[in-house]
Amino acid sequence: MDADLETWPDMEAMTMNPVHEIDDLRFDAEVLEAQVPVLVDFTAQWCPPCRALTPILHRLAAESAGHLEVMTVDGDRYPSLARRFGIRAFPTVIAFAGGKEVARHVGLTTKEKLLKLVEGREVRGGARQETPPAP
Repeated sequence: MDADLETWPDMEAMTMNPVHEIDDLRFDAEVLEAQVPVLVDFTAQWCPPCRALTPILHRLAAESAGHLEVMTVDGDRYPSLARRFGIRAFPTVIAFAGGKEVARHVGLTTKEKLLKLVEGREVRGGARQETPPAP
């Protein structure tokens, strides 16, 4: 192989998509059993706000690698997952930690609000909810 064409160690990681698409067969293992918090974006290809949210999710995933996972579920391809989590509109982003939903946001949002979701302080219907302190 030509030495000029060889890849350097981090090249593959840089070109890989930091947001992973998840299906109904792998959801429990990769989201609910994850060792780190997970943001799951329920999306649809036809949805303009979903497309606008994509680069925000990619940036967050790249910046948070190792301590936060970002996944996406195509609600049209996997309607059973959308039903399971009561998804009524796209995009809906749900934050999971320790196998449980800690927060959700419906609609286009910012990276900062997504980080608050992971902290469990921003949820349902635009209302703020503080996570009670651990005993």
